[in-house]
Formats: sequence, structure tokens, C-alpha cells
Amino acid sequence: MSSDAPAPNLSISIRALALLLGGLAMFGPFSIDTIFPAFPAIGAQFGADKLAMQQTISVYLVAYAAMSIVHGPLSDAIGRRRVILGGLVVFAIASAGCALATDLGTLLAFRALQGLSSGVGLIVGRAVIRDVLHGHDAQRLMSQVSMIFGVAPAVAPVIGGWILGWSHWPAIFWFLVVFSVVLLVATWRVLPETHPPQARLPMVPRHLLRDYVAIVVNPRFQRLAAASAFNFAALWTYISSAPAFVLDILKLNERQFGWFFVPMISGMVLGAFVSGRCAGKVSGERLVSIGFACSAVAMLLNLGYNLWTDTPQVPWAVLPMMLNAFGIALVFPIVTLAILDMYPRQRGSASSLQAFTSLVLNAFIAGVLSPWISSHTLWLVGVAIGFLVLGWLFWRWESRVSQTTCVGEAAATVPEETL
Repeated sequence: MSSDAPAPNLSISIRALALLLGGLAMFGPFSIDTIFPAFPAIGAQFGADKLAMQQTISVYLVAYAAMSIVHGPLSDAIGRRRVILGGLVVFAIASAGCALATDLGTLLAFRALQGLSSGVGLIVGRAVIRDVLHGHDAQRLMSQVSMIFGVAPAVAPVIGGWILGWSHWPAIFWFLVVFSVVLLVATWRVLPETHPPQARLPMVPRHLLRDYVAIVVNPRFQRLAAASAFNFAALWTYISSAPAFVLDILKLNERQFGWFFVPMISGMVLGAFVSGRCAGKVSGERLVSIGFACSAVAMLLNLGYNLWTDTPQVPWAVLPMMLNAFGIALVFPIVTLAILDMYPRQRGSASSLQAFTSLVLNAFIAGVLSPWISSHTLWLVGVAIGFLVLGWLFWRWESRVSQTTCVGEAAATVPEETL
């Protein structure tokens, strides 16, 4: 299918849909990364130390995770479009509140409100992809959206640094207000409803809880969600520690966060591009194996470099993250589509629970682990390696179970007279 051709039940082109969904997924990372360069200025104004400033990330992520279990099933019940539009409105209001905050408590409260609303773009957007496309076409679109989404962490801190160059830190949140309003208008004008009324599920709390329990206790969902969450956590360990890593370890300034984010996101975008090009040509299991292998090589290079030197410098300190991000981008579309395909009538709920699993882990890393390990490069490397190994172990577990199941099903279909 051409990237310009509309899907069978969609009135816009696939390329336009990829751009819109990519933009919607970006405002979540923008909420985190644009304020990194402003940490010293905000801390100085509010009298907050580095540990207190780290809570602006963890509070956001906890709220994001808590609401993520609602976004998906809400979109299953009332439609994707309404949920996305509502989330954008709330996000714009929350960003304005952050810009007007006069103390740390108020800022944290509106950061939590940002987190409650910002998941709609990424979580509901995944369900939109699976609503309109299947198989390799869905993998290609998921990869295209990942490429666009991957740009956000690279450009966000650079934009934040530029804004600080000509204004004060509240201007960063006013930028987020403008960005969310632009997305709101684009969604209103371009995105049709992809989840028709006849396919919707009633929003009954008892049924929702029953469905969630059924998904959560499914061993296959647990393995896939854990593989995805731990795999990304290896990179998130560095992202959540970016202020300390860039400013204190690499000795760069507030306008040089691009040295950290640009190589990393370049690897992610390249990996998403390769994943899309390989759809239908290379098996998903093979791509995931290659992805984990790339991340393993990256971790070994990172460990070797930090054992060799006590003063990490760019570009050598960040190049291994580029390879790690490339590997993650190969893994993510395959695992995500596998989860969504398990629940064709509950894609929103499945997407929500996958996001919730990753977000809870990310919030723990940002709020608990990062403040303790971000000042020591070997601790950062060690924790990242541990997460990568856990992700790979869960994937290997899933692969072996799937192979055993396939063999068992094949044997069960053989006629008795041939046995």
C-alpha cells in the first residue's frame, strides 16, 4: 500500500495520518524534555535542589501512568477522536498553569495535570493505527509514527535552551500551550473517528475491571509488556538523568543538550526507518533479536569507555546510546503490535496497560533511582545493563513459549493415522 493512499476506512492519506499521530505522540516527550535546560533557573527561583526538581518528572510520570489505564478503555467506549480532543484541551490548560506558577507546589500540581492528559496522543494513537491497518501495513505505519515521535526528545531540550536564551523559563510552558493548540486544531480538522459506534464497548466499571484483570493475568501479555518496558528502561535511565549527565558529568551548558539527545534520537529514527523497510521482508522475531543484539553491543561499548576514562566527553560518551536507541526502535513496533493483536476488540485497553507497565517503571527510575545514580557514570551503565538483560530474558521466555505452543498446535492437527 502506498504511503499516500488512504486506508480502506480512512479519508486521509497514510502519510498525513502518520504526521498527525506522530505530532500527537510528541507532546508527551515535549512535556519532559523541554524543561531540562530550565532546571537550574526554576530551582533557583523556587529554592529547590536537584532532588526536588527531579520530582517535576516523577510527578508527571506518576499522573501519566495513573491516567493511562483510563485513556484506552475510554476511547473504546466513546471513540478515539473525542478522547484525543479532550486530552489536548486539558493539556493546554495545564501548561498555562505551569507557566503561571509562583511556587514549586503549584508547578508540581499542574505538572500532574499535564501527565493526566498527555497520554492520549501516544496511547490512543496506537489504537488508531490498529483500527485502520493490519499486518505489515500496521508495522510500517507504527514505524513511521515512531520516526516522527522520536524527533521530540532530540529537539525538545534544544528548543528549551533556545527559549531560555531570549526569555525566562515560563516561556517554555507557553510554547507547550501553543503546540497543543496547533495539534488541537489539526486533530479537529483532519482526524476522522476510526472506532465506529457499532464496535464500541460500554464504559461499565465492573466490565472494565474484569477486562483489565483478564489482560493483566495473561502470561503472554506480562512477558511482552515486561520485555518492552525493561528494554526501553535501559535508555530511559539516561534520559531521566539527562540534567545531571549533561551539565555535571559532561560539563556542558543549558544550550548543549543536543549533544546528548540528537545522537540518541538519530539512532531511534534510523531504527524505526529500518523497521518499516523490513516489514514483510524480515520476520518480526528476527528484527527483535537484531534489536536486542544492537543494544547489547552498545552497552558493552559504553561500559568499556567508562572503565577506560574518568572524564567522559562528547561524542564518545553518547555514541553508544545511539546504537542502543537503534536497537530499541527495532524491537518496539513488533512487541506493541503483538500486544494489540491479542485483543482486537480491546485495543485501547491493551495499549493502556502496556503504557502503564512502562510508565510505572519509568516513574520509579526518574523519582527513585535517577537521583541516586545520576552522578556516577558506572552506576548509570550498570543499571542500564541490568534493565536490558531483564528485557531480553522476558523476550526469550516469550519466544520459547510461542515456539512450544506452535509445535503443540501443529502436532494436534496431524491426523491420527499418520501418528
